[in-house]
Amino acid sequence: MTPTEEQVVALGAVFEAALQVDKLARSGQYVEGSVHCLVRSIFERNPDDVKQIYGGSFLPLRQGLMALEAMLERDTAALQREALRYVMNLLALERQLAKRDDMLTVLGQRLDQVEKQTEHFGLLHDNVMAGLGSTYQDTLSTLRLRIQVHGDMRHLQQPDNANRIRALLLAGIRSARLWRQLGGHRWQMLVSRRKLLDAVRNIGYG
Repeated sequence: MTPTEEQVVALGAVFEAALQVDKLARSGQYVEGSVHCLVRSIFERNPDDVKQIYGGSFLPLRQGLMALEAMLERDTAALQREALRYVMNLLALERQLAKRDDMLTVLGQRLDQVEKQTEHFGLLHDNVMAGLGSTYQDTLSTLRLRIQVHGDMRHLQQPDNANRIRALLLAGIRSARLWRQLGGHRWQMLVSRRKLLDAVRNIGYG
């Protein structure tokens, strides 16, 4: 994979996280394969390559990559504005996190604890989601920028859904951090739009 292709995979994962947050908030439902892939990526901290972070396939990120493509094409009909707002907020929140070495240390420690739960319960168990949710709440939600999730209050007020949403936001931050580590910058979406579009199309969705 080229460096640009690696960047669009990471950015596509941010979009996927945002889409799943929006879906959960509005309907109480989510795509299990996508959520599994995203949550798994949180614990892949020493991967051999980008593909390994997402379980060896980009298929679970398909909707996110398609949404990224729609944004780059400026296809307003296909663009989900609420999800796009989450994406931009996640990228901005990651920039705030990057300046907080103390919070990064705490995050690492908390994720080590939650990872032990995954070995016992499985990746998408409610206890694991609760652990990730509280990790997000105790760290990222204390930063200046707080992501406001809009949706149906019947779903947002359910503790399990709230935990899943926070876990997905945490996964979005993980991919936003990866995107930046791979050389991604927000200005690229404007000045390198064609290059990014070509990269999305080159990698496909599988």
